[in-house]
Amino acid sequence: MAQPQSIAAAPSPAPDADLIAAWRGGDEQAATELVRRHARALARFLSGAGAPDADLEDLVQEALIRAFRAVDRFRGQCQFRTWLLTIGGNLLKDHGRSAARHKVVALDDGLAARDGDPHERAEAGETETRLAEGVGKLPRLQREVFLLRAQQGLEYEEIAAALDTTAGAARVHYHHAVRRLKELIQ
Repeated sequence: MAQPQSIAAAPSPAPDADLIAAWRGGDEQAATELVRRHARALARFLSGAGAPDADLEDLVQEALIRAFRAVDRFRGQCQFRTWLLTIGGNLLKDHGRSAARHKVVALDDGLAARDGDPHERAEAGETETRLAEGVGKLPRLQREVFLLRAQQGLEYEEIAAALDTTAGAARVHYHHAVRRLKELIQ
């Protein structure tokens, strides 16, 4: 009787730490994979944090360049994505010092429903608009904490590392941001 063949599981993707080590060793594909994994999240964070549409792509590229130039200083005390978002946030602060930032784009156009009741879609669109406007009105730290928690799904400890604050302060900023957004949406 023939032995059943085991079905080989698809190889799991390499952890970021392995890709960083490979890139440090000269593997350009590892750098390409890191960009593929994290560029979209970085762009969403920067966009939600107030980066002008016209500058978003340049800010993402500059953040990635800075990260790769400084990769030898990355010690793995946080996730690579958290470190990259920290670099992007600092870059955005630098950018904001020279230009006023007032516009906040939609959190994610891909989430907008295209089907269903037209009245419900209109109400949802109005709520989304009020939410985006509300996020834009939040103080910078509340806005960044809210986006890192709600949009990126980071834990408070990761947010604290990204924004150079404490986990407790991140919780407080998130709580205040949510409360203020509820008031603005209703």
